Amino acid sequence: MPIGEPLVILPTVDSTNKYAMQQVHAHMAKHGAAYFAMEQTSGKGQRGKTWETAPGQNIILTVVTSPQCLFPADPFIFNAAMALACYEFYKKWGGDETSIKWPNDIYWRDRKAGGILIENIVNGRDWNWAIAGIGINVNQVSFDPAIPNPVSLRQIRGEVLDPLALTKELLSSLDQYWSFWKNDPASLLDQYNNILYGKGRKVKLKSGNRVFEATVKGVTAAGQLVVFTAVEEYFNFGDLIWL
Repeated sequence: MPIGEPLVILPTVDSTNKYAMQQVHAHMAKHGAAYFAMEQTSGKGQRGKTWETAPGQNIILTVVTSPQCLFPADPFIFNAAMALACYEFYKKWGGDETSIKWPNDIYWRDRKAGGILIENIVNGRDWNWAIAGIGINVNQVSFDPAIPNPVSLRQIRGEVLDPLALTKELLSSLDQYWSFWKNDPASLLDQYNNILYGKGRKVKLKSGNRVFEATVKGVTAAGQLVVFTAVEEYFNFGDLIWL
């Protein structure tokens, strides 16, 4: 089944990822199932953070995929495929200043437009399910002051858009990149690095108690961010904070 079939619309839910995971465990979800929420009360973000979104204004989506293969030593390429799908969709509406901030945030200029959270179900070495939650700001213009740098398509374009119609476009992009990942995964890392946020620029970073400046060089197949200080350094997600 293509990603996006069926598309289930939920009036309200605590978390689309949690809901999708429950459907999988109850054997009520198949590959391609997508869950779109009008309202999410307890959205999940990276590293235990929450994803706050105004009701009815944005894309709140989780898709269920079934890799049905051995779990790879470097699962990052799947993350890259999902991020690239979101990037291609967002670029159409937000323009050429769109990029992917490592590991899988969608950025417009220096502002966060969306994010992705992927949760896997692995039994032994069998990779049975990958649950991809996606949040993209569409019409919201008022954000929690604690969020440092958000942006929405309405702020970029000056018009109100239909989140559900955009979701259907996004699902088409996700299905396309799912096929790329299944058939030609080797090409995805180069695509990802070509549009990486901050690449070639000097940025300020923090690792533990160390604050430093470094030039972003790229991301490895294992998902490590490569930066250059006096030497090349490699960082796993969670080991680094952008300042």
